[in-house]
Order: sequence, then structure tokens, then C-alpha cells
Amino acid sequence: MESSLASQLFLPAALFLIMLGLGLSLMVEDFRRVIVQPRGALLGLGVQLVLLPVVGFVIARTFPMSPELAMGIMVLAACPGGATSNLITWLARGDAALSVTLTAVSSVISVVTIPLILGLSMSYFLDGGEIVRPPALQMILQIVVITIVPVSIGMAVRARAPGLAERAGGPMKVISAVLLAVIILALVLRQRDEIVGFFVQSGPAALTLNLVMMSVGFGLAALARLPVRQRISVSIEGGLQNGTLGIAIAAGILGSEVMAIPPAIYSLIMFATGAGAIVVFSRLESR
Repeated sequence: MESSLASQLFLPAALFLIMLGLGLSLMVEDFRRVIVQPRGALLGLGVQLVLLPVVGFVIARTFPMSPELAMGIMVLAACPGGATSNLITWLARGDAALSVTLTAVSSVISVVTIPLILGLSMSYFLDGGEIVRPPALQMILQIVVITIVPVSIGMAVRARAPGLAERAGGPMKVISAVLLAVIILALVLRQRDEIVGFFVQSGPAALTLNLVMMSVGFGLAALARLPVRQRISVSIEGGLQNGTLGIAIAAGILGSEVMAIPPAIYSLIMFATGAGAIVVFSRLESR
């Protein structure tokens, strides 16, 4: 399916603003924390960057769905966490600093891992299909432009004008939520004739990915004997991915709005499961 003008222009612009808002909340210290607190950070990164794509592949193969929807699950599984996971971690009384660190570091590393995961996934799910695989270097450059560049700008503003970054943080979160809602609504309207079937096929898979990764993340952190607050952070960071980035990659870079459906559905689901995580984890931490 050919991508629309909105996919080529509006999506990258919207994601740029969302990632700019994320950058306004980050500092250089967030990256240094990997060295200061290596156990929680390395485990969390392993869950996000290694285990998540493996689980996503198993789910994409197990659930009956079209190849493009299966690729949508893999796009989602390749994405790092986002600002939403940081907020939910804070509300759930998790280690917010660790959550921010995992989001920051995984966002940088994913510039390389996303093209690798998607290249392998397209070879498996779309062998001989209609989707043209963009060159890896081109994909990396596009991901850098819509993620690393705005995050870097946001961090520069935070470093030079922390007061401005603090004041802009709240409005940027509101703008991010509105933009995500508009993006999802636009996708649903464009695919309205088939959206029910797409939801039936990919909705259970997206929910399973979300719940399995949250459970596995918490379980592995418990086995590693991390503090409860860090277990919460690893769980949420492993289970709540940057759905907006997934939509932008699927529709804007890969040029398939059908692939963008699973990340869009996931973006809706994670607010419900995130609310449940806040209730469960906040009670757990209080005990």
C-alpha cells in the first residue's frame, strides 16, 4: 500500500515534536547511570533490545495474521520505550531515574538495532512481497532524523535553559498525547473498511506482547534480586514501547499503513495495561 502525504510529512513532524519533548526531560547524567547502576540498566536493556524482538517474533509467528500485520508486530518489538513508560513508571512508584535511563540509552542504540531487526523480519515475513525494503543506511539516517536529532535538541535546551525546559515539559506532553490520538484516528479512518478484521488479527497479539514482556521483565528483575522499584521499572520499560515511533517507521519509512495498525492498536492497549500496572505495582511497592 502506498503511503499517503500524511504518512510522509505529518507523521515524521509529529514524532519529531514528541521526541523533542522527551529530550527536554533528559540529561547527560541519565546516560552515565548505566555505569553507576549497571545491574538494573544492563538487565533492562537486555530485556528491551534482545528479549523483546525474540518474543515479538514468536508471537508474530504464532498468531494467525497477514504478513504485513506480522511485520507490524516486529516493528513494534524493535522500538525502544518512550516518554509514556517514564510517566507510568513514576506513577507506579518505580525507579523513575532508571526508567529514564533505559529510554534514553535504548533510543540511541535502536538507531542500529531497528534496521537490523526489520531487515531480518522482512526477509522472513515478506519474502517476495510487495513492500520494498529501504537500504539500511537510508533507514538509519531517517531514524536518526526523527529520533536522535530532536532528543539532542531537547537535551541541549534542558542543559542551557532548564527553566524553559521545565515550563515546556507539561505542554509538550499534552501535545504528544493529542498528536498520538490524531495519528491513530487518521489511520483508523483510512483503513475503516478493514479495521475490524485488522483488530481481530493483531489486537490479541499486541496485547500478548505487552503483558508477556511486562511479566518477563519483572520476573527476570526479581531473579536478579533487584530492588522492588527497579523491578517495576524493568517491567514497564520492557512492556511499554514507543508506539508512535512504530507507526512512523511502518507508515513513513516502510510505506505501509497496514503495518502501522499493530503499533496503533498497541498504543491504545498500553494505556489500559499501564493503568493496571500503576495500581498493582504501587500497592506492591507500598508493602
